[in-house]
Amino acid sequence: MAKATKTQGTAGGTPNVAATKKVVDPARMAGFDMDSHLVALAWSDAFYADIIRSLTKIESTDIPTAGVVQQGSEITMWWNREFCAGLTDRQVRGLLKHESLHLILLHTTTRRYEPHWVHNWAADLAINSMIPEDELPEGGLIPGRPFPKLTAEQVAERTEEEVARHEKLSALIASFPKGESTEWYFGKLMENETIKEMEQERKEAQEAFKEMMDKLMEGMGKDSHEGWGDSDNVSEEDRQLAEGKVRQVLKEASQKADRTNSWGTVPAEMQAHIRKLVSGEIPWQSVLRQFVGFTHRQDRMETWTRSSKKDPMGQPGVTYNYLPSINIYVDQSGSVPDSSLELFFGELASLSRKATFKVYYFDTQVDVKNGFEWRRGSAVSPKRTRCGGTDFDAPTAHANGDRSCDAYMILTDGGAPKPADGRKRRGWILDPGNKLYFNDVPSRDVVIQMKHPEKDRQAA
Repeated sequence: MAKATKTQGTAGGTPNVAATKKVVDPARMAGFDMDSHLVALAWSDAFYADIIRSLTKIESTDIPTAGVVQQGSEITMWWNREFCAGLTDRQVRGLLKHESLHLILLHTTTRRYEPHWVHNWAADLAINSMIPEDELPEGGLIPGRPFPKLTAEQVAERTEEEVARHEKLSALIASFPKGESTEWYFGKLMENETIKEMEQERKEAQEAFKEMMDKLMEGMGKDSHEGWGDSDNVSEEDRQLAEGKVRQVLKEASQKADRTNSWGTVPAEMQAHIRKLVSGEIPWQSVLRQFVGFTHRQDRMETWTRSSKKDPMGQPGVTYNYLPSINIYVDQSGSVPDSSLELFFGELASLSRKATFKVYYFDTQVDVKNGFEWRRGSAVSPKRTRCGGTDFDAPTAHANGDRSCDAYMILTDGGAPKPADGRKRRGWILDPGNKLYFNDVPSRDVVIQMKHPEKDRQAA
């Protein structure tokens, strides 16, 4: 994991030179409970709460505010206790909505436009358009609202050029309407001469640009959003895995919101956008990546922090290695052709570094003797060890009895009766052109319909 200071995404993410560090009551800071705010959000906006609840949340002093971060294929919410304790209850609610919307709009997984810092501003403008202003932390970048005016002391500390730049940017943001997309705000920002000048300065002198931005964003922390779909920090495979997880969370949360009428304050336009986002046909390979990515195992490891001047001895800590163990059960009935086995195994090869796969062949029984572990990066060729009928209860019972198994997938043509419900996450990988023999698939099961590459290209 990269340092949090390099991957943070700041809530509000706003150039607010008038903001000053707020003195927080120590008692309020010590008693701040993020979980209680999540419970309160669930009562007022269950949909947003379901989104945030799906994330690992880490308290840290390495970031000044809060943000959602993509680290490899994982997305985590980091938050600073002092910053959050200094907010009102409504502002904490707005903060959580803000971070949820970054996920909903796929800001953490979609490749950013160049320059990244302008895209970050555009993303925050789009998001803060959808949150009531009294729920936003002070200094939020909000369309239609100018920056707070500089104090006399701040004016004295800046050059005439810096003061003029502040006023121009303030007028620009105040001129924007609310409710536009990230792309719209990005286009408008890039048309502005002041933004163009700032970008030219960034290209010519990175360090001077950094100092200028630090002064411009004084009091709010750095809104870098680094690691969001950035090819320098995130591989394409990790980006797709993370996006698959986000889409799955959105799908489950939106289905629940429709079923229980719990959309809360989510605007109707956003509801429609989310439904469209999760309703389209997704390539089966992406669904497979989602299944693998959503299966977690927390392997606890003791660690020590790096030494520093303040703490030369370091401190003990804990880190977790999320490497799921997934059993693969391959139907050995003659109706599953070799081409389908090769197609499926080819996709698993690309995912073998993201999970531990244990492969078993089965018909009416699981062939434990010929089972094997798919080692990371190794090439595996499917083979046939059995030739009987098909009984889905066999792999289900085997997976339920395997304590090291976090989830399992069954590659099949679907031609057998419904098995008993599994206690673990189960995926059905269906041979192209076939379907399950039964219709009442358990709600937590995932059905993945494979397609041959030629048909995929025709569909595209």
